[in-house]
Amino acid sequence: MAEGSNRGECSTSPKRMRLDTDPNSTIPEFLTNCDDYQLFKLTKFYRDRLEQAMEGGVDGVSLSLTYERIFTGQEHWKVTDLVDKGNRADSSKLLLSLVMRKGSRARRVMWESFVRMRHAVPKLDKILKEIQELGADPFDYMNIAHGLSELSSNLKDLQQKHKETLRVQTETLRVNTILIKEKVKIFQLADRYAELTVISNVRDRRLVEHELLARGRDHEKWREKHLRRELEKIRTDQLFQSSFAQKKSKSGNSAAVSGVPGIGKTTMVQKIVYDWATGKMYPHFQFVFSFKFRDLNTINGRINLRNLILDQYPHFGNILGELWKNPEGLLFIFDGFDEFKDRIDFADVRKFDPECWCEASDIVYSLIQHKLLPGCSVLVTSRPTALHLLEKAKIAVWAEILGFVGDERKEYFSKFFEDQTVAAAVFKHVEENEILYTMCYNPSYCWILALSLGPFFTQRDRKQQQVPKTITQLYSYYIYNILKNHGREIENPRDVLLKLGEMAYTGVSKKKIVFRNGDLIEYNLQPSQFLSGFLMELLERDDSAQSVVYTFPHLTIQEFVSALTQFLTPDPREIGKLLSEAHSEEDGRFEIFLRFVAGLSSPQSARPLEEFLGPFLHQTTCRVIDWVKEKVEGQIGDTQTETGKRKLLNTFHYLFESQNKALAQNTVGSMKTLSFSELRLTPIDCVILSHVIGLCDTIKHLDLQQCHIQCEGLQRLGPILHKCQKLSLSDIKVGDSGVKLLSAALRNPECKIQKLDLWGNALTDSCAEDLVSALSTNRSLIDLNLGNNGLGDSGVKRLSVALRNPDCKIQKLEKPCGNLNCEEDAVMFEGDVERLREWPNVYQLDDKVEKCEVI
Repeated sequence: MAEGSNRGECSTSPKRMRLDTDPNSTIPEFLTNCDDYQLFKLTKFYRDRLEQAMEGGVDGVSLSLTYERIFTGQEHWKVTDLVDKGNRADSSKLLLSLVMRKGSRARRVMWESFVRMRHAVPKLDKILKEIQELGADPFDYMNIAHGLSELSSNLKDLQQKHKETLRVQTETLRVNTILIKEKVKIFQLADRYAELTVISNVRDRRLVEHELLARGRDHEKWREKHLRRELEKIRTDQLFQSSFAQKKSKSGNSAAVSGVPGIGKTTMVQKIVYDWATGKMYPHFQFVFSFKFRDLNTINGRINLRNLILDQYPHFGNILGELWKNPEGLLFIFDGFDEFKDRIDFADVRKFDPECWCEASDIVYSLIQHKLLPGCSVLVTSRPTALHLLEKAKIAVWAEILGFVGDERKEYFSKFFEDQTVAAAVFKHVEENEILYTMCYNPSYCWILALSLGPFFTQRDRKQQQVPKTITQLYSYYIYNILKNHGREIENPRDVLLKLGEMAYTGVSKKKIVFRNGDLIEYNLQPSQFLSGFLMELLERDDSAQSVVYTFPHLTIQEFVSALTQFLTPDPREIGKLLSEAHSEEDGRFEIFLRFVAGLSSPQSARPLEEFLGPFLHQTTCRVIDWVKEKVEGQIGDTQTETGKRKLLNTFHYLFESQNKALAQNTVGSMKTLSFSELRLTPIDCVILSHVIGLCDTIKHLDLQQCHIQCEGLQRLGPILHKCQKLSLSDIKVGDSGVKLLSAALRNPECKIQKLDLWGNALTDSCAEDLVSALSTNRSLIDLNLGNNGLGDSGVKRLSVALRNPDCKIQKLEKPCGNLNCEEDAVMFEGDVERLREWPNVYQLDDKVEKCEVI
């Protein structure tokens, strides 16, 4: 029979419990002083986090419980069997369920095992540190409960009306389709909503906004690794009064959720409000009020909290005073902090009350800082670029939306397309294109990909070879599909896009993403034109605010339209100056814009749009190509520093988007040495490098020494390695598996590699077979450096056989490390034994006389 029972332990009166421990006491002392009920409460409070934390050491905890004869052998096997199958999350849940059923002794042994393994499991260590930092009375915080008084009958009726209002506002999700027959599809939010991975901290509060080409498979692997080790997932129902709070407060909690554009912040807020209204989340909040910062921007003059609520929720009438009496039951949500036009000083010490007339920014400030209605809770969402403005705010929980992880990407396309054959074909194309796959962590990018690529796999008149491969081609077809379906609705689409692009460019330059009727009129765009489907697809109209506002579906669409305008303007004379000024901005605001401009100089990207917009100005295209050429050539001569190399790599994005083979060959192909040595390259960097070199016929010298690309990066470069006459790959840690990739390049009939440096790559005898295979067929390699590797006797003996082959062209070989029998190896090379007795590191091979000559 299990020791104790949860029912018995829970029946203890919830009186305030204190521990007679010093705040600086150790965790073992703390656990010793915990009674059984307190340990039960501690386990229950941290249970969600413990499930994640234990994934890194669940088998060790199970072993401790089995050793103490709490778990049976069968129970231990069930736990560890799940671990062996890779289901650590299920294993952790099973172990905790067993422990909670087994009773107090099981919990005590489990916590003691946590102490022993804490330094090997970062998430466990973090939890134990937090408990210790809570001081002499950690249960004081856990006992914080919303002692909510019973709602009066009139407040209950009001609550039901408010919930019904919010339910109607949030129950559906509108998705644009850019089709004539069905411009907008409306789905039930509960059916369409895709859960996103959210973590309980913010990785970098000054993260550069654009991650379009900064993530991908490498980022996916980074996430999977760190989610296992130290990053903690957090559900949206855990943002308040949970163990995730970094600052423990009795006066209410504020939470901040960060995420890049399009990651799903606003949809997440919609889901939170919907779940509260339908009774699925946050039952301890009696009323929830949700606001958008873009709406607050429309408020002119002073306002108080009462009127701010009544403007959006007029059904509260004169009853708000009753709500102020119980602030613990209130949740305020503010979405889009980065869009707020006013700066908030969180170091301010002023206090306000709900009736006080002040600026809208003062209301936000005082709610977050608990100076207005202390005890209420506040949720703020923001892009990462504005988070530093919240550093002095009293934020208890910091969270970040990472987006889709693993199979969630594939699931999105399955939900988007009714035809699963099309869904599979589109996702397969995306998955095989590293650049496009990079975008798929973000729901908005997935939406753009699905809209742009779908027609290629559903329409018979589209050729498969035309499927977009670059980001510019993808967005070009996105606009093409809008023009194809809605172009006839407007008299002069070229003129409209030119005006819209000018407004978009101003927005990019000023970091402005929200536009109003006044902005449209300034650029000779009439708000009435938005009755057409054409403009409705390019700008989303939001008239829920006090004044109508417009936004592009995604920032990258705004940037693409900005770039497109440069090819539609009748006067291209200033294009070079405009591009240089944009390039000089160091905060990255123009980076994607510049890549789009370079990409639109490509016929593959321009041709679909010219079908509806007329021909692009030839002068503009020529000047853009000249500008890209100038930037690449200028940067080629400045690769002595890490900054210079990074800038060169960045200009390669322009070359890749342009798909201009002649330009690539005349710039990159003419370089004596293309060097990125000692610059840490990501797999995505290697993809761009591969694509650019792929546009060239020959590369004289590619120097990637100490770039840490490892086998994964080398795999991305595989298709172009044979084009390099000299390859410097020393100390990049490719290992034996990397030699397989290199061997494939050496066996390529068009291989041009003459010199190959593999010094210090941890090669062993296992790679000898691949090297022998390559050397037996290759006719270009004359210089091979295998120094500082671990090839032993057997590896070198196998190599020697290949070197004796009359067709082998090797003339110079730096031998690998190893304890070799000099005389035997000398004989194998059929060289002069006397000359080789001291086994120097470098041989010069004269294949005509088949002798090894000491250098």
